[in-house]
Amino acid sequence: MSMQIQETLSKLESTELVYRLTGWLPARDCKSMMQDLDQLTEGRIAVREYLPSEVPSVINGKEQVPVQLHHGKFVSSFERMIFSYGAPVYGAIDPTPFVALFFTLLFGIMFGDCGQGLVIFILGILLYKNILKMGGYNKSAIVFMAVGASSMVMGLLTGEFFATEKPLVPFAYWVTGLFGTPHAPIVKLMPSSSNTSAMFVMFGIAVGIGFIINTLGLIINIINKFSMRKIGEALFGKTGLAGACFFWYVIVMVIRIVAFKHTVALYDWIIIAVTLFFAAFGEPFGRVIDKKYPVAEDGMMVMIISGIVELIEVISNYFSNTVSFLRVGAFALAHAVLDYIILVMTKISGPVGGVFVMIIGNAIVVVLEGMIVAIQVVRLQYYEFFSKFFTETGSEFKPFRFEYGKKNA
Repeated sequence: MSMQIQETLSKLESTELVYRLTGWLPARDCKSMMQDLDQLTEGRIAVREYLPSEVPSVINGKEQVPVQLHHGKFVSSFERMIFSYGAPVYGAIDPTPFVALFFTLLFGIMFGDCGQGLVIFILGILLYKNILKMGGYNKSAIVFMAVGASSMVMGLLTGEFFATEKPLVPFAYWVTGLFGTPHAPIVKLMPSSSNTSAMFVMFGIAVGIGFIINTLGLIINIINKFSMRKIGEALFGKTGLAGACFFWYVIVMVIRIVAFKHTVALYDWIIIAVTLFFAAFGEPFGRVIDKKYPVAEDGMMVMIISGIVELIEVISNYFSNTVSFLRVGAFALAHAVLDYIILVMTKISGPVGGVFVMIIGNAIVVVLEGMIVAIQVVRLQYYEFFSKFFTETGSEFKPFRFEYGKKNA
């Protein structure tokens, strides 16, 4: 510890009797920090507080203002997922609450089983209480509890309890009886020869959720750009207002065609063409608005070729970003099929063998499929949601600490 103190002192600006310390600290800690320093030095200290906008290195772009997020226990459990991708830029909208909501929701839809969800929920409690220690996973205990609870809710709706429906039949009859003829399960997910609508409804819900997530990502990006006074980037480009209008109009037009038998008119093509043009070829217009010259930085021909490439990318990206959420419905159906397979194998294995198959089958599903579903949810967050507004990353605030052994002192 003494060596670390001496090494730190040697790096400070100083005279024979005076040391100068500079650094970042959270705004809400400034007052208490100043009081502590004043007491420690018995008043022999002069402190000056700068706002981020007053720091010369920030003004000239040589340094970024570090970011520290402040949330409650539930949302803060998802912060590492954000910083694993990159720190948000200072002053930008904090995406952590949305990540917490979408991660919990999507996991529950794809892993709907009340019993298996209960196992994950209990695992989260054991990690939270440090009864079970699994290294870094203990910090994600609340995430386990959240996705476990979400899976339990989805399992109640689909009637799945450790791959069997019988234990939840009374609950399903009670709930559905409140609104009409009792039936079980509440939501029939497994398709059959007589009923395939459940499958298409699930895929429709998945695409709808994808539309909401993509839209929210675009809105966050537009607001961020306006707040940073990058008006050109906010209005033009594939993730600007032009790209958003193209995406929204195409989705609305498809809904009108499917639901209301709408015939595509000339004005539809005009709106799509105009929004697509400014989404793909919007960079020079944005540079004019932001007063960045020359407009064609690499020449006119390069600008045209870049616009054509961007045109293809805008269409393919929005199509893939929407279709990608079909995996949510696909995993939900796959989970129901796996539960059905476990149930069938249990019945044909006899009383003793059936218990063994039921335990092993559910354990495999919880561990392997749970891990795969978690990876898929993270992928949807990173590639479909974050890609809309995480066009630049900031700097994470990391407090200065002396290291003592393996622990922070």
